Amino acid sequence: MQKAVDTSIYWFYKLLELLVVFCMVSMVIMVFGNVVLRYAFNSGISVSDEMSRYFFIWLTYIGAMLAMHEGGHLGVDTLVKHLPILGKKVCLFLSEALMLFCNVLFFMGTFKMHELQVTNVSPVVGISMIWIYGIGYIVSVVMAIINLNVLFRLVTGRITEDELVQVIETEGMHDVEKQMQGTKA
Repeated sequence: MQKAVDTSIYWFYKLLELLVVFCMVSMVIMVFGNVVLRYAFNSGISVSDEMSRYFFIWLTYIGAMLAMHEGGHLGVDTLVKHLPILGKKVCLFLSEALMLFCNVLFFMGTFKMHELQVTNVSPVVGISMIWIYGIGYIVSVVMAIINLNVLFRLVTGRITEDELVQVIETEGMHDVEKQMQGTKA
């Protein structure tokens, strides 16, 4: 059962990565095509301007989900990495609980704006704006599930000590820290 769940999660995030690539490639084609049409033929496709803007919105939110799944969001670990294990656990709990609260607010905000967005139609493409801003439902639920998973693993003691500090080091930062420690000695 767990293997089936893990496989489903894996393919879900692979689908999100594919959507990011699709949005990016589509945006490049639409914007570049429009530039060529404007300069070479003194015309353009008005739908491409609007659709590239909508793809950018979706790209941003889908990328945020992927970054959260991979632990790639920005973070400051200056204080947290020097705390004892209990302090790291408290900070992780507070961080995840606050993010969960923000995701609940994001979902509620999308829900409250739903009626307005359903009736609001995009000027050029003519689709309901809920197709653009409804991504808030998906993002808030997926990110909330990630938060709940981390909180559950933290409370049940299934989280490792390395996962308590959720900042991923960049390649160069590890070398700089080693050099700094070498100069102090």
